[in-house]
Amino acid sequence: MGIEPIAPEAEHAPRAGASAGVAGRRAGAVCLADYEHLAGDLLPEPLRDFISGGSGTESTLDGNRRALERVRITPRVMAGVEVADPTQQLLGTAASLPVAVAPMAYQRLVHSEGELELARAAAVAGVPYVVSTLSSVPLEKIPGDCWFQLYWLRDRRVVEELVARAAGCSALVVTVDVPVMGRRLRDVRNGFALPDGVVAANLETTKEAHTAVPGLSAVAAHTQSAFSPTVSWSDLEWLRRRTELPLVVKGILDPRDARRAVEAGASAVVVSNHGGRQLDGAVASIDALPAVVDAVGNEIEVLMDSGIRSGTDVLKALAVGAHGVLVGRPLLWALAVDACDEAFGLLRTELTDAMLLAGCADLAAVKELSWRNDG
Repeated sequence: MGIEPIAPEAEHAPRAGASAGVAGRRAGAVCLADYEHLAGDLLPEPLRDFISGGSGTESTLDGNRRALERVRITPRVMAGVEVADPTQQLLGTAASLPVAVAPMAYQRLVHSEGELELARAAAVAGVPYVVSTLSSVPLEKIPGDCWFQLYWLRDRRVVEELVARAAGCSALVVTVDVPVMGRRLRDVRNGFALPDGVVAANLETTKEAHTAVPGLSAVAAHTQSAFSPTVSWSDLEWLRRRTELPLVVKGILDPRDARRAVEAGASAVVVSNHGGRQLDGAVASIDALPAVVDAVGNEIEVLMDSGIRSGTDVLKALAVGAHGVLVGRPLLWALAVDACDEAFGLLRTELTDAMLLAGCADLAAVKELSWRNDG
């Protein structure tokens, strides 16, 4: 079935289809996780499933949260800290938080401005925004400090064109864990398809390219036809020779692959299982993180995503060894209720509160915290 995109009735008004009082209730969000509940009555079930679902039985989706909850921090006390500084350098650029907005496709599904609105809020908040290859707004229109996320496509000519178009971005993020899209059973059951007016704006696609086929949602059918399953390390080396941008390899879980990324010229890796949307049964990102950090040492930056839902989760990831994190779904839920600015403010509050409670004046002190895994 198709999904109607959410559009405002007027500028800054609640989304069409919102129940009475949603705009007022969104102001009552007291944690980042609240936005999922606030968005719940705005979005039709197939769209909620598209955002929140994972692949297969969703064991990895659930495992990301369980693994983060198992991480236990030993706080320092009497540290004399009154103000916590959460600023970080990400790929050589100052960021107000150790956070970038994860690449997420088709954001106009939940907001009429889509990527424009979330990127604007990220720029105001002072954090990088990662533009998806499958953005519903063209790359050239996205404001602020942008990184461009590249899926490897069957058509090498289109890859070259995308890399050239991304020359003005601050980094190139190559997602390497999607040789094929994981079977997301919620989308298959719902017959999920993009509505009219929402397209992969960075690619030349037709309506027919986004048509469901037996056993595949329309989005999966499109990626199966467009993405190359044969991407290899030689392709990454080819890419390294064709761009001067910092190269970030996203989708690393095995430390041996992290070493290969270093050898191929990467500036950073993202430890990620794609938010539980690819191989069902894959290790949780936070569990894979320590071995990847050990494998690369201080040679490149190690970022992490998948399962981050709060500032405390950010603190845990940094204590375990990450240089920064990518945040995805919570910000998409916030976008659906027109609360991106508030969401970044809450994330800052959650992180700085966690830092103060852990006795950390800055992120260097977070790195020195003791932690254990209760699993």
